[in-house]
Order: sequence, then structure tokens, then C-alpha cells
Amino acid sequence: MTDNVMPSPASTGSMLQSVPIPIRVECPPGSCTCERDRLQDDPAADQRPLRLTRAEEARLIARIERVDTYADLLHVQRLVERNLGAALTIVPGPHEVRTVRGIVIRLEEQPGLCRKVRQSVPAAVRRMLDRRPEVAWAILDADGLFGAS
Repeated sequence: MTDNVMPSPASTGSMLQSVPIPIRVECPPGSCTCERDRLQDDPAADQRPLRLTRAEEARLIARIERVDTYADLLHVQRLVERNLGAALTIVPGPHEVRTVRGIVIRLEEQPGLCRKVRQSVPAAVRRMLDRRPEVAWAILDADGLFGAS
């Protein structure tokens, strides 16, 4: 009979520190303005954006495209902010909103957050809104269009 002994929290602390956290592969020189090197050189800087590898980006895009309610979209916005440190803003545009294109979708610029990510995340939200117009209506309603605010 073997003992399945779990390591104590004190002993796992040193084990966790020795495991390297995967970070995003560097963009080709001149193609991105993410300031990845500057962020890596500053130990006090928020490193969360660097942890978004290409595989994690694909998972995030897939998660965004699976959103089916406004509450789920708000949850994804909170997850993005918590995990990347960048706000995902989705609001009606300043002019009349006739289509999903009238909704302004932005992923806040954050050092270490690749330009491609700042484009692909809003594009995924827009695709989801095209497929789920009821979520787009809820966004407009939250802004007071239908008198619910």
C-alpha cells in the first residue's frame, strides 16, 4: 500500500516559483507596438498581458464567440480585465446605431498586449453580435435605448 501524500503548501511554494510561466512569442520587429521588451525589463510592471500566448488567445476568441447572453458577455468582459489587465469596452457609438457596426468595441491598449490581439478580440465580439442580435439589443438597452435604464 502506497501513501498518496500531497505536498504541503509550504513545500509547493518553491516548486511553483521554479515553473516558468509561458509568455507570448515575440512579434516580428517593426510589426507591433506592444512594448514587450520594456515590460519584461520592468519587474514591477503588470505581466498579465504577456501570459496571453497564441494558444490562450485562440481559447479567448473561442470563448467570446460562444457568448449567448448579455450576462455572459459581461462575465467575459470581467474575465478579460482580470486576466489581461485591459478593459474590453462595448458601448453604442456616438451616432445612430443601425447595425452591429455602430457599436464601439475596444480592447484597451496595455503594454505587452499585441496589436493583433487588440484587433482580434473586438472582431470576435462583433462576429458574436452578428450571430446573436439579442445580445446587441441588450447592449443598446443597457444604454437606455428601450427605456430599461
